[in-house]
Amino acid sequence: MIDPVSACLVATKAFNTVKAMINAGREVESCLQQVSLWYGAVSDFNECKKQAENPPLFKRLVSSKSINQEAMDIYIQQKKIQKQESELRTMLLYAYGTGGYQELVDMRRKIKEQREKTVYAQARRRKAFLWNTLAITAIGFLSYLIFYIFKLIINQALA
Repeated sequence: MIDPVSACLVATKAFNTVKAMINAGREVESCLQQVSLWYGAVSDFNECKKQAENPPLFKRLVSSKSINQEAMDIYIQQKKIQKQESELRTMLLYAYGTGGYQELVDMRRKIKEQREKTVYAQARRRKAFLWNTLAITAIGFLSYLIFYIFKLIINQALA
């Protein structure tokens, strides 16, 4: 899983490629592969945004970015993606009409649900397992350290 900024950069690159292809006289049909790449990057961005809204405890403690900085980065990228989506929607409506565009929206919704169930759910479980393992290890180490300190104190008191 990539971070929101990288996902937005991939989406922007795909979007700029689509615009350049259309400006060069290509038909929308020949640009659909780049449009699908853009939609994939936007999907990754949205998943990263969800994860950033509810980070694990350990990540909250060691994060190098401030909350405001992270929120502003995501907000800027989100607005950029919304503008790109509006322009792509206009291009697709022009090429296929409202029926074709609605068909695309329905397909996106169906694929998004499938991806949510498989790819993103698995990535979230893997990440949760990693952070939980780190937290349990840290708790175990601290518990052992406290035990060792109490043992030293008791040995000093008895001696």
